[in-house]
Amino acid sequence: MFSTAPQKTFKIGKKRYVSMDLLEYQVKEWFGKIGIPVLPSQRIDHPTDLKRLKISYPIVLKSQVHGGGRAKAGGVRFVETTIDAIAAAQSIFNLPIMGELPEVLLAEAKYDADEEFYLAVVLDSAVCRPILLGCKEADIDWESAGEKMQHVVVEQEFSSFYARRLALKMGLQGNLMQSVSAIVEKMYQLFIEKDLDLVEINPLGVNHSGEVMALNGSVSVNERAIRRHPDIVEMALKMVNPYTSSETIRNLGDGDGIELQGKIGILGNGAGSLMATLDLVSNAGGKLGVCINLRHASPIHTSATTFRGRLEEALKNLAADKSIQVILMNFLGSIAQTEEVVEVIDNFMLHHKTELKTQVLRSNGGKNRREIQFPRLVVRLAGSEFDEARKYLAKLKILGDALIVVENLDEAVTEAVRLAKLTAYRR
Repeated sequence: MFSTAPQKTFKIGKKRYVSMDLLEYQVKEWFGKIGIPVLPSQRIDHPTDLKRLKISYPIVLKSQVHGGGRAKAGGVRFVETTIDAIAAAQSIFNLPIMGELPEVLLAEAKYDADEEFYLAVVLDSAVCRPILLGCKEADIDWESAGEKMQHVVVEQEFSSFYARRLALKMGLQGNLMQSVSAIVEKMYQLFIEKDLDLVEINPLGVNHSGEVMALNGSVSVNERAIRRHPDIVEMALKMVNPYTSSETIRNLGDGDGIELQGKIGILGNGAGSLMATLDLVSNAGGKLGVCINLRHASPIHTSATTFRGRLEEALKNLAADKSIQVILMNFLGSIAQTEEVVEVIDNFMLHHKTELKTQVLRSNGGKNRREIQFPRLVVRLAGSEFDEARKYLAKLKILGDALIVVENLDEAVTEAVRLAKLTAYRR
């Protein structure tokens, strides 16, 4: 999808924070305040909170975690009585999803939808403009999304014209067209006011009477937005980030800095492929470190950025992070100039060529111990336009296994996890 996962660390004064995705209950609080219709709901911190439920049954209980697939994993339950709700809540609180246990559940009124749509506002770095997205299918196959997804580029100052144009392109008419376009306007307002990377409603439910309701939503908060909005700073301090340890969360409040505990840093060029990579690494027993989606630039960058520049900066930052031992790069087609990817990787490896020779000399000097001063790279390139890139990288004369290039993602994940688990590997 177009959303992004919690990825980066950054400083505010002497404090260091993480960019983040909001949990659903937080998203819906924002939606309600700005006028996007949401169902009656209540935050549940403990199963016994359901004894004081303020909304009527039947309800749905939802695990509040960052990972996807919670419904299939059992993290969404429909219940009709208090006894059933408490039992379901106890089960959900103890159910890890993508390795994350929920700290909070959301209890929400049940809603019967006849139709479900997808809506989003996201920055497209290719055109450096916000894009409005809409589809009359919520459960969309993202491999073929381009055939069904409608989009409108906000080329000038935003007006209701852009929202109505998206609704019309989706094939909506009458009152439904007006209702959906009004929601898109509110989404764009939130996107701008909070300096966001993404505002997404998936799904937007439509019942038999044509009433629309945001049944689930996602908001990706840009790290620069956290600096500029005190209310988001407060949320960042309280949020449990699934890609950091509990010690990291405590350090958010008063520490001079934090360090992610995982050994594998991940770079991707799309949120969907990035999340798939995270799932595979986690399932393979790998410990995740910093994970960065290079697809989009910040919506409030004062100057345009390029994919090359973001890749160079990401590699430099991950190499400087002493906890990262392996960088797994998963790139799928749709990069304008693939030769630049090769050049950046080549330059990165050449820059550390001296260190590579030093490590080999040490390994020959006794006990076969390697003291590597920068992380190994596992590069997965997919798509026909990457054929030449793979061929070139495969010819690079890199000592040892400091650079591994593969086409299959499962193989790339296996190699990354293997390298990260080598006991002789030290930084």
